[in-house]
Amino acid sequence: MSSSRRAEPGVAGWSLRRRLIFEQIVLLALVCVVIVAISEIALRAFLVDQLDERLDDSSRRFAVYLGVPGGPPGGAAPAGAPGQAAGTLNALYVGDSGRGALQTDTDTAQLLSGTELADLMAVPVDGEPHTRTIGDLGEFRLVADERPRGEISVTGLPMSQVDDVMLSVGLFIGGVALAGLLAAAVAGAFIVRRALYPLERVAATASRVAELPLDRGEVELAERVPKRYTDPGTEVGRVGLAFNRMLGNVRDALTARQESETRVRQFVADASHELRTPLAAVRGYAELIRRRDDDVAPEVAHALGRVESESARMTALVEDLLLLARLDSGRPLEHHDVDLSRLVVDVVSDAQVAGREHTWRLTVSPDPVVVPGDGARLHQVVANLLSNARTHTPPGTTVTIGLSTTDEWATLTVADDGPGIPADLRPVVFERFARGDSSRSRAAGSTGLGLAIVAAVVQAHHGYVSVESRPGCTRFTVGVPRTARAQD
Repeated sequence: MSSSRRAEPGVAGWSLRRRLIFEQIVLLALVCVVIVAISEIALRAFLVDQLDERLDDSSRRFAVYLGVPGGPPGGAAPAGAPGQAAGTLNALYVGDSGRGALQTDTDTAQLLSGTELADLMAVPVDGEPHTRTIGDLGEFRLVADERPRGEISVTGLPMSQVDDVMLSVGLFIGGVALAGLLAAAVAGAFIVRRALYPLERVAATASRVAELPLDRGEVELAERVPKRYTDPGTEVGRVGLAFNRMLGNVRDALTARQESETRVRQFVADASHELRTPLAAVRGYAELIRRRDDDVAPEVAHALGRVESESARMTALVEDLLLLARLDSGRPLEHHDVDLSRLVVDVVSDAQVAGREHTWRLTVSPDPVVVPGDGARLHQVVANLLSNARTHTPPGTTVTIGLSTTDEWATLTVADDGPGIPADLRPVVFERFARGDSSRSRAAGSTGLGLAIVAAVVQAHHGYVSVESRPGCTRFTVGVPRTARAQD
């Protein structure tokens, strides 16, 4: 699984800007739908009221027509009253029998079928308008009235006019709403982008700070969110202001940490330097007394030998601490051309003498590998790696040393087939005083500074060092730039 978190699916994984625009469009769309729906309902009610007024007028005209002496002869279809519009339905019935017609123009009428007339007879006789579908003629607004002679008259006007107006107005309002929605989406995207721009500046500042090497050395944390994006009157401005305050606190903490580390380094350097002289005196007196074997008891000679060996080990520890303190303080190393091939061959030869119980294999390029750097320190890097392989692996282990080159790098690898580095030690193997457990035998012991010195020296040469380890294979890789330009 990668270290970066996988983006969440759906809207939850969108950016804030995208979510704001999407939610704004959805809200506007819902508002538009509600507006269109309410407008259509109100418009339909208005048009139906107008149709009812016309229907009432047509019903009165039909009633007057029916009341005229010598009105429609018996059995004849009521053609409708004068002045009625085309499409008006007129019917007259008594009981289960009746007649009716659809007025197609001012002079002619279309007789209704039995099914259509039956639909008209089903209209409640209450003088109120009702909406019914009449056969294949479509939907009508109908009113039925009882005549003085017991007849029922029905008058109707088609709803098609209302439906046509509703469709036209609906398409128009829908088109206007869609155009307004698109315009609002474009304007909203611009507004949201402009409103969130200060937040982008905060994110950009955070990204630049994240790229700074805050874990070591003196850090100049000058990055800040521009003042114009830290207005406490706005939400985003308060974020920028809080971020600047946090950066200020981080800068103060880093400054305090650097001052503390500087004091510690100076103390270690001073202490190491001052310990050199008394340690040298202790070793000198111990050697002087031990040389007079005739005058010294065996147990005293043994004790003096232990004093001499421990003072030598302590001197090496002091020298290592002093070197680390100098590297930490940024003291420049010597830079001259170093024949890395010869250096590796010499160190491997020394390792073969010191570790005869191990098998040593060396692979180097036939051409000299020359790099700019400090020869003594690079010698110490190779010696520490080989000493680490010899010290922490059992007898019979095979140690393979390889030296290869590319156009930009000289790469040294030191691999062994020993038990490997314990899992809990691998993340801190290059830290100071890091020690493994008993599974990696250390017949000669160690100070825990060898690999820390390797990392510090390689870093001072602008190179890199890494380790890969599993049971049966541990590989250290050191890369040093081949050109002086890479060390600027």
